[in-house]
Amino acid sequence: MMISILGANSFIGNNLFSFFSSHEIIKVSLRQTDWSSQIKYSEILINLIGKAHDHQNLATEQEFFYVNVSLTKDIFNEFINSEAKLLIHVSSLAALEEFESIKPLDEEEKCNPNSWYGKSKLEAELWLMNQNIPPHKKIIILRPPMIHGVGDKGNLGLLYKLISKGIPYPLSSFKNKRSFLSIDNFNFFIEKIVQNYESLDSGIYHVADDESLSTNELISVIKKVENKSIINLAFPKFVIKGIAIIGDYIPIPLNSIRLKKMTSDLEVSNQKIKTALGIDKLPLTAEAGLIKTIKSFKNK
Repeated sequence: MMISILGANSFIGNNLFSFFSSHEIIKVSLRQTDWSSQIKYSEILINLIGKAHDHQNLATEQEFFYVNVSLTKDIFNEFINSEAKLLIHVSSLAALEEFESIKPLDEEEKCNPNSWYGKSKLEAELWLMNQNIPPHKKIIILRPPMIHGVGDKGNLGLLYKLISKGIPYPLSSFKNKRSFLSIDNFNFFIEKIVQNYESLDSGIYHVADDESLSTNELISVIKKVENKSIINLAFPKFVIKGIAIIGDYIPIPLNSIRLKKMTSDLEVSNQKIKTALGIDKLPLTAEAGLIKTIKSFKNK
């Protein structure tokens, strides 16, 4: 089977490329002028192209919408004109919700994106779902929460650096539950979709680990992997929030967005995709996936 991965040089793309080594994989970069000809004869297209969160506030609204919306339209049009039967478009949970939820979110929830990133991801989803899709073609839109794994350069790495240096975790006064997705479980979902897409309906599906984890649980895993006995500090919440506001204006490790992502509840239901694919249990538990990621930081 020939599979084209658009955005294959990303963290997710590199892992997915290695995972699908038994297939004929084409790594596609939209920076190449002939990218459309490269995907023409692929059976499956996996779109990982996207501009992610900009915690330093350097990107413009136009940049987010160009990469996340305009390029998605270009990819869809080439998909329609190609021989491909399936387009897997990797969106983001941010298209639905970015900060908090009172219960695990399913695909029927009302969308409430906050940032240019989330809004542009939602606009791309809405545009795709409003297109006329030929009967012999399908579009699967995936909404993952934070994906982590080998090569991850996101907020989880920052947390690891803090704890591995023996610095006490200062946010233990916050109690929360959040959904994550290990790269191994992400690859598993993609593999199952590739194998069973003919029986799937086009549409939006949430992908996440089976269990949620609190930030305090993340800290415990890091300390266990690092074999460190570090106390957690429970500073008053108003003090931490004040420091985060300062971080919105000067470059320190904590700012308001990172604080929300580390301390608020944001859980996702993966039941729709599991039911559709006949999945009972994912290969890795949330904790096992996290341990694997933390060990990759340690080895690096």
